[in-house]
Amino acid sequence: MAETATPETETTDAPSDEAMLATPFVQQLVKQMRAQDTHGQWEGKSDLKILKPFILTAEERRAIPIMGDPDPETLWHLEIFYNAIAVAIERETGQMVSPMMKMSHEGFGRMVLIAGRLVVVNKQLRDVHRFGFPSLAKLAEAGGKFLTEAVTMIRTYPDVANYGA
Repeated sequence: MAETATPETETTDAPSDEAMLATPFVQQLVKQMRAQDTHGQWEGKSDLKILKPFILTAEERRAIPIMGDPDPETLWHLEIFYNAIAVAIERETGQMVSPMMKMSHEGFGRMVLIAGRLVVVNKQLRDVHRFGFPSLAKLAEAGGKFLTEAVTMIRTYPDVANYGA
């Protein structure tokens, strides 16, 4: 006898937005975004609304032209994304992390996060015009992956990360 799924028996593997908002990286990203609000315009907005610029549906992504210079707001969001990773790494390890970005006018470049003399994140950037993630879960996953790898790198090579400190 075939069993039919009811709403009570269905399980989704997708984590809830609340669970994603509770991750260390996403919490730091929200803090970074709110810190940019010098006039209090976002004070009443939910964290999901604050993070909306980082989430692009497939249709929104296709609507963005790839010709021309990347939008300054997109570059700003890209910097905030990596700054949030850097601060989350600092909170986890106690090691100061510096972001450095080199970007061409065509939307290609590189982002590195450096702790001491150790490069903890080295990301080649392409198609920056369309920077964003399809969902909050994918955003949290990407930031969390960078955070985990960087923390592991610092703990594996502490002498290089602390060099000159």
